[in-house]
This record gives sequence, structure tokens and C-alpha cells, in this order.
Amino acid sequence: MSGPDQRIVLAPDDGSLGPLLRVADDRLDPHTGYGRHEHRAVDVVAVVLAGSVRHRWADGADVRAGDVAVLRAGAGLEHDEVAGPDGARVLQCYLRSAAPGAGPSHEVHCAASGWVDLGRPDARLWVARPGPGASVTVPPGLLLVRGVDGVLVEQQAGRDVAGPAAVLVWQLDVGRPAWAT
Repeated sequence: MSGPDQRIVLAPDDGSLGPLLRVADDRLDPHTGYGRHEHRAVDVVAVVLAGSVRHRWADGADVRAGDVAVLRAGAGLEHDEVAGPDGARVLQCYLRSAAPGAGPSHEVHCAASGWVDLGRPDARLWVARPGPGASVTVPPGLLLVRGVDGVLVEQQAGRDVAGPAAVLVWQLDVGRPAWAT
């Protein structure tokens, strides 16, 4: 593979999930990347499931398995992400920008567990990684479970999820943002 092996997990084209535009399950071979590309008016929340990626923008950042990186493109930026020596597995979650005219920024939440502060009022993210034989009680919302058999996506009211898995729950405001009215 010369670039990412990307599998789209979720891509509502009707706006039914408010700011959540798409979720992709990406695999990168060691030392391969996406290639330099541009983002504008989008927030990209990258949940690193395995391996690591080097984010190449501004001062750069290393993002490892268990970390959640939040890239706010705002008015626009060009960047790349390149896998480390063991490759990478990343859930890339794309959201409509909460501040499309703002300057770009990048923040890494190391070893994220529980609620991750995305700095926006219309989307909340909860993450957990139950190990083999363990389970976790998840909050209500849009559940994404990356387990050994693939990715499960379902709207749910809260329940137990068994590991081993990476578990994400999105709580989303499905109304239109103030700037879009």
C-alpha cells in the first residue's frame, strides 16, 4: 500500500448528525502518509487506535495509540500525517467547523479516556478501551466500536460494551449552527 487504506465507516449526506460529517477507519503502512493536503472549515478528530503518526504542521506533534488529536482547520491550512515505524490505525472523524473563520490549531489529548474536551458546544466525544474480558458502560449517543470483527455504529441509550475494543460515543447537537442561519 502506498498511501492510506481508508474505509468510510459513516458518512451521512443529509445533515442528520449535525456537525459530524464522516468517520473513516484508516490504515497506514510504516513511514507512509496521506500526502500534503489542505483542510478548510472542518475539525478533524483523530483517534489513534494502533501505532503512531507524526502530524506535520506548525511545530508538528507525535500522536500515539490511545491519543486523540483535534485539528481545527478554520480558515485553512496545509498539512500531512505520516505513520511511525509500526504503521498506524486511525479513526478520522470529520466535523463541520464550529469556527470556520478562525485560525487553525492542533491539540493532542494524550492517553484519552472518558470525555475529551473538543472546545465546542455542539459535539462531545467519550472514549474508552476495554481490554479482553473487560467491559465498559457507555453514555447515550452515537456509538462506534472498533473491535476485532470490524466497526459497529449505532445510536443507543447507553449500555455495556465488551472488549477488546476502542469505543467512541458522540453526543451531537443536530440543529444548524448559528453562523449557518
